[in-house]
Amino acid sequence: MAQRRSTPGPVAEGTLLWEPAAGDRERAAMTRYLRWLEAHRGLTFDSYEALWRWSVTDLEGFWATVWEFCGVRARAPYTRVLPERRVFNATWCPGAELNYAEHALARRDAHPAILFRAEDRPLVTLTYAELARRVAAVAGALRRMGVRRGDRVVAYMPNVPETVVAFLATASLGAVWSSCPPEFGIRSVVDRFRQIEPRILFAVDGYRYQGKAYDRIGAVAEIQRALPTLEATVLVPYLAATPATAGLRHVRLWGEAAAPSGAGELACEAVPFDHPLWVLYSSGTTGLPKAIVQGHGGIVLEHLKALTLHLDLGPDDRFFWYTTTGWMMWNFLVSGLLVGATVVLYDGSPTFPDMRTLWRLAGETGMTYFGTSAPYLLACMKAGIEPGREFALGRLRAVGSTGAPLPPEGFQWVYDHVKRDLLLGSVSGGTDVCTAFVLSCPLLPVHAGEIQCRGLGAAVEAFDAHGRSVVGEVGELVLTAPLPSMPLFFWNDPGMRRYHASYFETYPGVWRHGDWIKITPRGSCVIYGRSDSTLNRGGVRIGTSELYRVVEEMPEVLDSLVVDTGELGREGRVLLFVVLRAGVELDAALRARITQRLREALSPRHCPDEIYAIAEVPRTINGKKLEVPVKRILNGTPAEAAVSPDAMSNPQALRFFVELAGRLAR
Repeated sequence: MAQRRSTPGPVAEGTLLWEPAAGDRERAAMTRYLRWLEAHRGLTFDSYEALWRWSVTDLEGFWATVWEFCGVRARAPYTRVLPERRVFNATWCPGAELNYAEHALARRDAHPAILFRAEDRPLVTLTYAELARRVAAVAGALRRMGVRRGDRVVAYMPNVPETVVAFLATASLGAVWSSCPPEFGIRSVVDRFRQIEPRILFAVDGYRYQGKAYDRIGAVAEIQRALPTLEATVLVPYLAATPATAGLRHVRLWGEAAAPSGAGELACEAVPFDHPLWVLYSSGTTGLPKAIVQGHGGIVLEHLKALTLHLDLGPDDRFFWYTTTGWMMWNFLVSGLLVGATVVLYDGSPTFPDMRTLWRLAGETGMTYFGTSAPYLLACMKAGIEPGREFALGRLRAVGSTGAPLPPEGFQWVYDHVKRDLLLGSVSGGTDVCTAFVLSCPLLPVHAGEIQCRGLGAAVEAFDAHGRSVVGEVGELVLTAPLPSMPLFFWNDPGMRRYHASYFETYPGVWRHGDWIKITPRGSCVIYGRSDSTLNRGGVRIGTSELYRVVEEMPEVLDSLVVDTGELGREGRVLLFVVLRAGVELDAALRARITQRLREALSPRHCPDEIYAIAEVPRTINGKKLEVPVKRILNGTPAEAAVSPDAMSNPQALRFFVELAGRLAR
């Protein structure tokens, strides 16, 4: 059995919490890969760090081995893996032809492909054979609607099996997919979809969340009117068996489109390696969201590497990540099909009817990999939930965490209250690459507050203010070599100017991601939040995650937000905003306790100039704290120019900051 170290009292960053057992190391795909490298390439490595160094030095050699070891199925071979080693606009595997859907549906047997549950629906199983049949039927319907290679197909759909079917059918034709969840506001959806001029829309009549039904027929009608290129809409009945379609144009029901009659076997069209697979979007806090295009080959290669070697997933796994169709983790989750695993989908609130919902699902499905967000784990910790005692988690061997830095006490809670013998894989990456730069490894130990390693093939470094690589210090997260899943381009970006400006203006020829990272001497990593929201006290840069960790572990505080109002050449003030438990008042005594706690746990530099109580922290639809937009509002930017309300889950939360900005300006 793996070793779990005893950690009495609060755990410090870097404390060793877990090590893999010899049997787990022996069974890991990473171990098989190392042996394969020795047998087929004559390469041996005495540590993960040595393997990583080789993977980012010999990029062509490394990615060629991933291609072969993971069994990429190509109709035509590549001429070279990477003709030029440039980060901006790199060309991968010219000459190769393949198809994502063909990889996802390589299995055609009775093994479960999808397990699905919703707030109001019992568990449903869809086998690989049945999934392939449904994909073939929908692909046939799309062909009859005139969809061809390169056409755009979009979805206003929740995380349900029909969405996976529609996506795979689209990909099988070489058409381009894009999706938004039905809780997105109409303007947010239109701002995304109108950029790519779709021909077909898949949509639901409504959805359920927190036990309530939300009819979306009216929203679908408005979206149709705002997308002049739409030629047809496929409506999926979700709230009603026979939804009302009055007001909708060119509609057919899912049952008609997915009818199996005459569909035949699924045939996937071979497309070039860099053919567009899907369009993802940035958070879109200001202006139109960036329409990020990623390709069939780059996603297949990167996701096979990440899922097989780092997450150690295979055909016997049941892979879950709590996500909506508007977050890149949905795309990453569906890629579990690439390794023949069973993908577990959940539609609904993670807190309905209570905070135990997702853990209950883990027990019900025999989940082996439980993926979620750091805020969810911390909320479970604050709620006093003990999943390991309350549910049957015998098959669970890994927990994944992303979306925000997970502090050391979050790590400790997982090992104390979920399961002692599992790999806690904190990961960090982004929509921009639809993967993680830094992530887990089944051969390495887990240290509190740390991400285990830099991903193979990901040339991640920390740059100081002078563009020098540093170890053991906080710096800008950069990539000095290309990844296959980097964007092919942004949609409607002539000359790739916006793409270049987004990542390459700070360090020429180097991808700047916008996160603060520390790479430890042993090769593990700590993420400290977005570099553009960092606090600056007397020239010392402080990551906001450091303050959140300390403030939010106080029993009186449920949530928090901190901003530095300073700008280039102007010293600002650090303002802390706290959401308090019911019945708690932000009086002078509590302010003093918060300040003292920050002084003792961090330093006097970390103490805010002012503390305010707020009802809720403003967040994006994907749950990220809106630090930069709040800072801009407090510095005088109108709210509508600082952030799009349709990009927020709670736009009403901005009212407090608009009013405060007015008071501060007087």
